Amino acid sequence: MPPAELAQVVVGRPRHLDEHLTVARVLPVAARRALGPFVFLDHMGPTELAPGDGFDVRPHPHIGLSTVTALFAGEIMHRDSLGVAQVIRPGELNVMVAGRGVVHSERATPAVRERGGPLHGLQLWMALPKSEEECAPSFEHRGADELPVWEEDGARAHLLLGGYGARRSPVQIAGGPTLIDVVLADGASFASPAELAEHGVYVACGEVELAGEVHPVGHLLIAAPGASLTVRARGAARIAVVGGDALDGPRHLDWNFVSSSTERLAAARADWQARRFPTVPGDEVEFVPYP
Repeated sequence: MPPAELAQVVVGRPRHLDEHLTVARVLPVAARRALGPFVFLDHMGPTELAPGDGFDVRPHPHIGLSTVTALFAGEIMHRDSLGVAQVIRPGELNVMVAGRGVVHSERATPAVRERGGPLHGLQLWMALPKSEEECAPSFEHRGADELPVWEEDGARAHLLLGGYGARRSPVQIAGGPTLIDVVLADGASFASPAELAEHGVYVACGEVELAGEVHPVGHLLIAAPGASLTVRARGAARIAVVGGDALDGPRHLDWNFVSSSTERLAAARADWQARRFPTVPGDEVEFVPYP
């Protein structure tokens, strides 16, 4: 029998984004459409890019959500239709609010394309509250030194979004999300915050033990309501605590679009097919067609 504090285990499934980049698609799945405000979770890599390879996620649109990129290794060049051009590196945080509509691309930086190198991290989507689904798009980048970091008993925690005890991330975003990146030494433990309405612990590196059961990379351990999950590393490990406030109603996903309204999804699809979304300065030529 699984421990009472564990409600569900979701296992990531491989997906190919381009010829050089494979991800584990963790959310959504049929048995779990959302976790707090998070409706999408991809685990990128880990992979080692050869010199000259790079990767290219061409310009594509979003509505009704916020994207979050957090890297463990490597770097990504983000460009969007707001005119932002931002390199993200390990320990930093990119949050892009799509609102009524934005377009962005994610590509290897020129340096990585030339010399090769690692790529490893998480990309997540958060559904915006209904009252914010049509807000103006925006972008926020935070450096590693702007986000709370603490160490305790072999665990090094990095608070990207939300709170943990008295600590708070400086990033203010609708939907009440929490995201914590935790690196664990062999035998070290970490307890997730029980006060979150919904949350889980994702195993990003190594293995962890929960109530005598071992969980490897790719497992998302979803906590029962009101419960905390205390995981212990078996060897060096890395986890991400993901969750927050429950959604204010169901959300529909169509490709890269998220909305509480299927009619709004249809309108966004038609707008992308008719090329009515804005273009990305510096990356105007290529685009991802609607599938």
